[in-house]
Parts: sequence; C-alpha cells; structure tokens
Amino acid sequence: MAGNDTTEDLRTRVAWLYYAEGMTQDEVAQAVGLTRARVLRILANARADGTVQIRVTTKLSHCVELERRLEEKWGLERAVVIPDPQDQSQIPKLIGQELGAMLSREVRPDSSIGLGWGQTLTNGVPSIEPREASGIKIISLLGGLTRVEKVNPSEFAWRVADRLAAECYLMAAPVYAPTPEIRDALLDHSGIAEIFERARRLDLAILSLGDLTPHSIFVQYGLLTTEEIASLEQAGAVGDVLCHFVDAEGEVVDHPVNRRVLAVDPRELRSARRMVLASGGWQKFTIIRAALRMLSPAVLITDETVAARLCAS
Repeated sequence: MAGNDTTEDLRTRVAWLYYAEGMTQDEVAQAVGLTRARVLRILANARADGTVQIRVTTKLSHCVELERRLEEKWGLERAVVIPDPQDQSQIPKLIGQELGAMLSREVRPDSSIGLGWGQTLTNGVPSIEPREASGIKIISLLGGLTRVEKVNPSEFAWRVADRLAAECYLMAAPVYAPTPEIRDALLDHSGIAEIFERARRLDLAILSLGDLTPHSIFVQYGLLTTEEIASLEQAGAVGDVLCHFVDAEGEVVDHPVNRRVLAVDPRELRSARRMVLASGGWQKFTIIRAALRMLSPAVLITDETVAARLCAS
C-alpha cells in the first residue's frame, strides 16, 4: 500500500493494526506496504497528535487517598491526582492529558465553555476526542500575546474549538494594555464586551495557574519586566489567575499591572455552573492554594506532591 504517512486513513490503519489487533511493527509494515521505519514514525506521530491515547485504568492507592482527602478538605466535587513523574517537566503534559480526557467524557451539547491558558491546558488538546458540531461555544477569557512560541490563549482556544466543532469567541487584543486608560477603552469594544458578558453565563470554566519563578511564562515571553515582577512580589503576589495577580489568601493585589490586564476577572467566574482548575508542580503550590481559596472550584487536577501539601496545609 503506497501513500502519504500524514493521511488520516493511513495513520489510523497503522495504529489500529498495531494497538488494536496486536500486530508487530514488522507485520504492520508488511500489511500496509511501508518500511518499518515509516511505521515507527507514524506510530510516534499518532501518540503525539492524540490519534492514539493510552491510559492506565488503575491508580496508585496513595493518589486515590489524596483525592478523597482533597475533596473533603477543600469541598471539591472531584479531585484528580496524578503520580509524581520521574521527570518533573512532564507534569504539565500529564495533567493536560487528564483534563483532555475529562472534557471528552463530560462536555455536553450546547455548553458554553470559558478557557484560560498556559502550557498545562495546551497539553490537553490532543487528548480531547474530536466530535461533530453540537452547539458548543468556546470563549477565550483573556487577550492574546504579540510574541509567542508554543502557548497562546487565542491559538489554544481555536484548537479546542476545532476538536469540539465549536463556535469560538476570541478577545482580539493584547492581554496587557499599555495603560489602564487604553484597557478601559478596549473594554467598550462591542466584541470584547460580548465576551465579558458571556463569561458571566458559563456552563464550564477551565483555568490553569501561573507562578512568578524565573521559568514562568511572564518571564519567558517578556510579558512583564523584571522590575514589574519584583514589584508584584513586594505587593504580596504569589502568582496569577487569568493574568490577575493574587496574594496567598486569594485576594487580587492592588498593583498597576492588574489595572492593565485585558482578561475576565476570575472572581466573576464563580457564577459558572462548574469550574475546573488544572495545575501542578511544587513551584505552584502557593498559587494553587490561593486559587482554591479564591474560587472554590468543583474540580482540581494536580500532582501527588502538591496534593499532599494541600492536604497538610
């Protein structure tokens, strides 16, 4: 069988023969008329783009125990705790996969879904099972970036909307305006005003959280200057929720940066029928705890280390 290894039919057939029918890679290569090396490449791509999703259906008993303790302590409808990976840099990917699987199971037709942004949420896109159009609406809850590599609120919202065959509402403006006055003027734009209005009537809000370490997105993409980050820390900020910087108690800090942000105030999302926080890594413990205090979400998806600290705090 000849063909382009990027075609969906070929990718799906190779994945089916290998994972569902249990053929060896050599047998698959012979069945579809490709080299073994090409079959290997197709299988690797199928894992990366979500065509194939492999899930372990049992959990470590310690993670299950932490889930129940988190639910009781923080009043959660549901907690999902992933085991700590050998490589801590994999935490956003693993949490994202859990989020994508949850969306695949639980999103209903005609739902209105508000999205934050970040590496964790972006990593969840391949795990969302594609579906036919069913009246779903995706609302990006913040402005975009003018310089980006892999993580952009607008691109993330578009990708989720594409997987769910949904209508997408984007905030076509930078996430930080140059001045509070310009921000206020942008809020008067009819399209942006509509997004803020829709954000008050969400069926589901999905948020990740940011920290202020040297590895944060704010530092990587130059969204804020070193002086601004230092000033935020002096004001008591421990991280951000939808680019609004908050203190350890979950209160939005009084700071000029927060007066320039073009994003829905996370406190307004308390009216959403359901809210999911998906975030992990030891450096985010303080902001995760602050967000739990601030928002009282229904669902938390995090890692084993953070879960244990949240249970003990």
